[in-house]
Amino acid sequence: MERLVSGAQDHYYGKADVTVYRLIRDNSCPVDQCPVFGANVKMLTWGGAFWPTYLRGDNTGLIATDSMKNFIHRETFSFTGFGLENYCRYIGKKFLDTYPQVEGLQMSAVQLPYTGLEGGVAFVPAGPDQAYARIEMTPQGVTHAVSGIEGFKLLRLRGSAFQGFVRDGHTTLPDRPSRVLHMWLDLEWSYATLDAAFSDGAITARVRAIVMDVFKSFESASIQQIIHKMGTKIFADIAEISELRFEANNRTWDVIQERAEEWGVYVEPAAPFGVLGLTLTR
Repeated sequence: MERLVSGAQDHYYGKADVTVYRLIRDNSCPVDQCPVFGANVKMLTWGGAFWPTYLRGDNTGLIATDSMKNFIHRETFSFTGFGLENYCRYIGKKFLDTYPQVEGLQMSAVQLPYTGLEGGVAFVPAGPDQAYARIEMTPQGVTHAVSGIEGFKLLRLRGSAFQGFVRDGHTTLPDRPSRVLHMWLDLEWSYATLDAAFSDGAITARVRAIVMDVFKSFESASIQQIIHKMGTKIFADIAEISELRFEANNRTWDVIQERAEEWGVYVEPAAPFGVLGLTLTR
């Protein structure tokens, strides 16, 4: 179920899984951006004009969700920016301007990432991590904005320890002074001001770079320590972020055979998996 934060809302409706790609084909794309802008979009709307359809099946003021899908597709053509936050605000404002019976809406978009091959003409899917943005708006403007990146799959060959934990009759896990670590990670952040959210993707790019750099360079004693280090580094480098929320999964591969730290064969682990969460506020 959706949770809308811009005041108490007793109903909503909209369109989900609206996939759209905008391509810049004339070499005019800035060098720090990708000519392929892809997004999976969800639009949720609310307002008193829509209550009669719940109460009596009266659709007089209702905007068909198929029309919402068409609106998103067509208005993407006139969006000239790059950030998911900017995109959600642009489409949301156009929709509110077009349909005055809408009292508020939530726009969310998940990146469908591509990366270019040498030469700038061909592209392949990127990831698995995907950026996302979620904003809420009324006709007066943006009321809420969060961003995030979900789906990191991070592998480290050495320099990750896990030892010294509680040992009792339930413990079978050995101490690992330097293990192979495979972890999945999602993170979300809030902004110090609403205006700070609309950076055309620059803040998301900086967060992604910090996550990668910390995971690569920091030798840790636990996954908890890794995500805390990521959070403090993000706060130190990006003043626009006011709160961070992390969730990590320990997906470390099962060992088939190892020769010390020199060589090994591993397989995907079976469930269950460790789950770790952290919220940091500036």
